Amino acid sequence: MPIVVVDLGTGNLRSVAKAVEHVAGKQKVVVSHLPEVIRSAERVVLPGQGAIGTWMKQLEQEHIREVISEVLGSKPVLGICLGLQALFESSTEYEEGTCLNRIPGKVEHFARYLSDIDYHLTIPHMGWNNVNQSGEHPLWNGINDAARFYFVHSYFGRCENPEQEVGSCDYGISFTAAAATDNIFATQFHPEKSQHDGLKLIENFVNWNV
Repeated sequence: MPIVVVDLGTGNLRSVAKAVEHVAGKQKVVVSHLPEVIRSAERVVLPGQGAIGTWMKQLEQEHIREVISEVLGSKPVLGICLGLQALFESSTEYEEGTCLNRIPGKVEHFARYLSDIDYHLTIPHMGWNNVNQSGEHPLWNGINDAARFYFVHSYFGRCENPEQEVGSCDYGISFTAAAATDNIFATQFHPEKSQHDGLKLIENFVNWNV
């Protein structure tokens, strides 16, 4: 069974797929939006950049929201950027609908907070920043606490359940940089753009026995 990178038309899917292929050995990596292909996957990667409303609407248009809900409950899943934000209950960027509702909490825009904290901090939050690990998780194996990862985002989420936040980052305020629950691990940062530590995280996902 392949590792499937879900294609919702957002983000640099080629970079994500190439990063997974780099650490997957002989395991097949497929980029697809087809429900039958996603359902047949051994592992699923949910990447995305840009607007979450576009991402969620694409889920509906491609008739794969039901399939994504299935795999979120049954297979190892790695969410990246929008792939993390979509797991929360709701987002102020997507007021016309609900997100995937796997992680209690809400996604909000930095502007609501940074204007009252430090006008030197620009939006989007773009570039390298430290990620503070919260507790132990197999996907952190071989990665030092406070390792630096690459971010680019204007919206952020915060887990209501502290046990689900496995990584945090500070940009004027503290936000969830990585969240995990059961068979799901998701990051606000881009591991495919984060050099050695990012590739190590993806390798850990490929070898993760849930």
